[in-house]
Amino acid sequence: MKNVLVLAAHPDDETLGCGGTLLRHKANGDRIHWLIATGMSKEEGFASADISRRDKEIEKVRGLYAFDGVSKLDIPTTKVDDVPINELVEKISKVFREVEPEILYLPFRGDVHSDHRMLFDAAYSCTKTFRYPFIKKILMMEIISETEFVPGFKDAVFIPNYFVNIGSFLEKKIEIMKTFESELGEQPFPRSLENIRALATFRGAMSGCDHAESFMILKEIS
Repeated sequence: MKNVLVLAAHPDDETLGCGGTLLRHKANGDRIHWLIATGMSKEEGFASADISRRDKEIEKVRGLYAFDGVSKLDIPTTKVDDVPINELVEKISKVFREVEPEILYLPFRGDVHSDHRMLFDAAYSCTKTFRYPFIKKILMMEIISETEFVPGFKDAVFIPNYFVNIGSFLEKKIEIMKTFESELGEQPFPRSLENIRALATFRGAMSGCDHAESFMILKEIS
């Protein structure tokens, strides 16, 4: 049994980026944890109905994955870059020390959304082996609607080098994603069910299976 943690800048990033992989971890008997970095609040102009809807979505998704733990940092969405980096590191470090994940899924460092980039930098600072020896494997996720829009600079492009067969879990991943109804749109909107399935099919073709999720592996200690 392994401890697994996914850092989601926003609720739904975990499902888009590694939903099938999380379900596979759970089926294999691993413990899975969900760290949600941002949240809605009235102070940021969100209506009570929207906040309530999002809370219900999170609770439903928590149950569908059977997460062993959920942590929330409640940073205002789109305003992660207003938080000093040392404060971000402190918040994330606290969760890492509580959960002690062996496997860590992070946003891609080059994602278009600044929340993703800032959170990656802060989280990666919490992976030094002499301070967090329990972390043995670190991967960056491919999050549709963010990762594919990165400019084609050679130091920013997502180049997958690790694939997970999610053939047995794709349909449940899609069903879970339907919970975030307000985040979905009709084709050709990037976060459409058709595009989620198409990306899984494409990554599967790259790796010799029907459907897959792809990652960039940054570190693995055997």
